[in-house]
Amino acid sequence: MNRHESSPPAATPRRRRLRFAAGALAAALVVTACGAGSSTQPASTAPATTATATTDGQATAGQASNGAGGGSVGSQPGAGASGSDGSAAPAPSGDPNATLNVGFVAAPASLDFTQDSGAAIPQALLYNVYETLVRMTPTGEIAPLLASKWTVSDDQKVYTFTLRDNAKFSNGAAFTAEDAVFSINRVKSDWAKTVAVAQGMSTVAKAEAVNPTTLRVTLTKPSQSWLFSMTTRIGAMFSRTGVAELATKAVGTGPYLVSANQPNVKLTLTRNPDYWGTKAGMQTVNFMYYKDPTAMNNAELSRAINVISSVQTPDQLDQFGDTAKYQIIEGTTTGEVLLSFNNSKAPLNNKNVRQAISYAIDRKGLLDTVWAGKGALIGSHAVPTDPWYTDLANTYPYDPAKAKELLGGKTYTLRLRVPNLPYATAAAPVIASQLQQVGITVKVDTLDFPADWLTQVFTNADYDMSIVNHVEPNDLATLWGNPEYYTRYDNPEVQKLLADGDAGTRDQMIADYRKATEILADDAAGVWLWAFPNLLVADVDVKGLAKNQVSESFDLTGVSVG
Repeated sequence: MNRHESSPPAATPRRRRLRFAAGALAAALVVTACGAGSSTQPASTAPATTATATTDGQATAGQASNGAGGGSVGSQPGAGASGSDGSAAPAPSGDPNATLNVGFVAAPASLDFTQDSGAAIPQALLYNVYETLVRMTPTGEIAPLLASKWTVSDDQKVYTFTLRDNAKFSNGAAFTAEDAVFSINRVKSDWAKTVAVAQGMSTVAKAEAVNPTTLRVTLTKPSQSWLFSMTTRIGAMFSRTGVAELATKAVGTGPYLVSANQPNVKLTLTRNPDYWGTKAGMQTVNFMYYKDPTAMNNAELSRAINVISSVQTPDQLDQFGDTAKYQIIEGTTTGEVLLSFNNSKAPLNNKNVRQAISYAIDRKGLLDTVWAGKGALIGSHAVPTDPWYTDLANTYPYDPAKAKELLGGKTYTLRLRVPNLPYATAAAPVIASQLQQVGITVKVDTLDFPADWLTQVFTNADYDMSIVNHVEPNDLATLWGNPEYYTRYDNPEVQKLLADGDAGTRDQMIADYRKATEILADDAAGVWLWAFPNLLVADVDVKGLAKNQVSESFDLTGVSVG
């Protein structure tokens, strides 16, 4: 959860750059704590937009295009898409023998993101160790990766991917279309139900290996979000012979290998000498895990680490003000910090109570107090970079008197169960104090993250309220379109809007998603506290760190030292 995205067709063939705003077009993922039946063949002669990649699969700036709805195809029949190789990109500059130490406060529960929810595993492994057919670039574009190009049929239900013929897994096995079929089918058959992102593969009717380098995927219906979802962890390609011990052994095609893992302490990646594309810019990367942000800050100050991956104490940024030593990188993420409600449980199944809580919280004061004012106030489940974003931050202005009026003289006691993550533990007592002023007593319970929070809150919904940063891009449908999700929000109108939007044109999707966010705000389905910023501190000689966090990955593929 400490840290996720993906953005209409031509009547005649033309090359088009497709840029996706952070958070657009995804089948939703799980918190960090998240198509059918057509015999239509790919329209190889259909008008097509193109996505250009380098020969090693790294998209050059401005050259990547999407081949799915939500991109430059998918709004009208007759539009296909393809990606094709271009000239090779240079390797990251710097010392090829360098070691980079990166600090984090949330450690992965294992190395298996097919069974364990949370952001920490794909944060470390996606793109770095495990690769996808298509990837999200730091500029928010869908680009070729293990697929060098793809086409989409006129009815937007059949995707045909041309795969790299020189990629292989770290166990020595060649990557083929059979592995892609295996990986796609495995999401539906073997991934844990608690990994909500897996629902992004539910629209797949069948995946077929036409030949070793050609994959055909047929959807049950057009989906604006499916190709985007293939840039996330559910698009990771696994070796058919490399999944027996995923919790401890990662077998991928990426530029790095997992060489050592000390749970809750350090995860070590080393350069893959047999990588099919541009070699990694560093020999070794250590993901260092700290119990608290002060320890992580001290590690950066003492040079024990070179990067703070996500600043958890924005009020202490001044200590990194020496520009001869440090660089401070400030950008955006797709994370919404949410005061979540168990909408199925009294008294939070009462709209008046939910609205009262919304009026009772001074969100501007909260943000200034707990996150040094870093971030943007939002009023529903969308961040400003989402195409369907509407500024709803003033839907419930701070008004304790209005809150008391809505409560009608009643008092309540609620459990606020939060993960032991800095933003949540800092915000909880402030919110408890503000709600006390209107007659709501809050009992704060701090849970270890990920294990206890994921079990008790996310899986069992044993809570009244929680605070969590939902970092995955476009997780609108995951949280609010599924009544079994931990928020237990069941609104048929919202569910229909989200389903119709995904199956329609891009313009329809934007309109339907926007309407859904407006209903969520009016319904006070939660209290959206702020949009989480991307704040990093790094040594001055670290190059290539992304300003904006646009995917699940802490992407090292363009990073170097020196």
